[in-house]
Amino acid sequence: MATKSSIHIKPCNIKSSEAHNRRTAEYMHNIGESRIYIVPELSADNEQWINPDFGNPNLQTHYDNIKRMVKEKTGRAMQEKERERKGKNGKIIKVAGCSPIREGVLLIKADTTLADVKKFGKECQRRWGITPLQIFLHKDEGHWLSGQPDAEDKESFQVGERWFKPNYHAHIVFDWMNHDTGKSQKLNDDDMMEMQTLASDILSMQRGQSKSETGKEHLERNDFIIEKQKAELQRIDETKRQKEQQVSLAEQELRQVKSEIRTDKLKSVATDAATAIASGVGSLFGSGKLKELERTNEDLHQEIAERDKGIDTLKTQMRQMQEQHDKQIRNLQGIHNQELDAKDREISRLNTLLEKAFKWFPMLREMLRMEKLCAVIGFTKDMIDCLLTKKDAIRCNGKIYSEEYRRKFEIKNDIFKVEKNPTDDSKLVLTINRQPISEWFKEQWEKLRQGLRQPTEEPRKSRGFKL
Repeated sequence: MATKSSIHIKPCNIKSSEAHNRRTAEYMHNIGESRIYIVPELSADNEQWINPDFGNPNLQTHYDNIKRMVKEKTGRAMQEKERERKGKNGKIIKVAGCSPIREGVLLIKADTTLADVKKFGKECQRRWGITPLQIFLHKDEGHWLSGQPDAEDKESFQVGERWFKPNYHAHIVFDWMNHDTGKSQKLNDDDMMEMQTLASDILSMQRGQSKSETGKEHLERNDFIIEKQKAELQRIDETKRQKEQQVSLAEQELRQVKSEIRTDKLKSVATDAATAIASGVGSLFGSGKLKELERTNEDLHQEIAERDKGIDTLKTQMRQMQEQHDKQIRNLQGIHNQELDAKDREISRLNTLLEKAFKWFPMLREMLRMEKLCAVIGFTKDMIDCLLTKKDAIRCNGKIYSEEYRRKFEIKNDIFKVEKNPTDDSKLVLTINRQPISEWFKEQWEKLRQGLRQPTEEPRKSRGFKL
């Protein structure tokens, strides 16, 4: 059966998306040895791409930058949480919060390349103004089959002694904002249907049916696994019912045979004398009715014994299947509970460590902010270590990047240093030649505008990043 194209887009959970997509060591550790949907041996086939115009590859940093951009463009803070308002008719209407970063899950084929998915992302940017920030191809996910695959299944393959059904897909993380207006891009149902058609054309796949056509909701990864387990349980239940029907038929035949035997015994008692006489007479001619009846009786007893044995075998198989089914359910529940407990413990431990660290080291937040700023500007790890740990000044040549003006500015033998803010001792500031870096960037931008003879206006931000 040919794989059908499908694209499902939802708000991106920036706290967990990168850990899952990048297969971080901590994420793989929390999954545990069960790995019910990931085969580590296949992870080498995964591919990833990070938009080079992204600046900082951290999604949380990009999210914070979008919040500042929305505030600058619209004059209002970005509405992040769902809220309620009263409509004209007096009814309460729920208004969803803004989702500036969204993640799409795209079904692909085994031979789909990273270039194919990048082409799809670039076309989405051209048509709808949504910018791909990250792309991950996952070819190590799927589910284990209970036995050998069906004859028409051409995708499943053997890993060790078990059969594995792969779920080839890609994750595309989009910037969903219009950076000229500070508002999110608006895509309706027709746009989403067109996007699905676009995916089928670029990836050379059969187009899948949309939710509006099938009425079915998209299943998340864990829900998909549960549905597969439910289907397997239904198959086991159906097999169990068939076995029960076979047992019922066997018992019915057994009752019928026993009834016939009792009838034959009654007839035998009623005609003992006649049978004996007939047997005696018949023996004169070399045959005997009694011996014939004895042989028939032995045959019936043997048939009944064989059927009893078959019934016992069926009951044993049914009991084993039920025990296996119960064990699978317990294992799944145990794995799920272990994963939830491990995640809760790790989150609690990290939160406790952060609270202690911020309490013991009041300047830690500022140090972390300076580290992010230096990384965005383009400093190396050693340069950041020199500025923050050794608290030394560094002299640099080359170009540094400004997030505010979205461009690089040239520096020549300039001196950088992290110093305390002269107006607030609890704050730090990065200086260039003892001038705050924000003021220096502003001066360089003004010089650039004057050199290009452009009207004096606030710098416009692009609609997105180019692939």
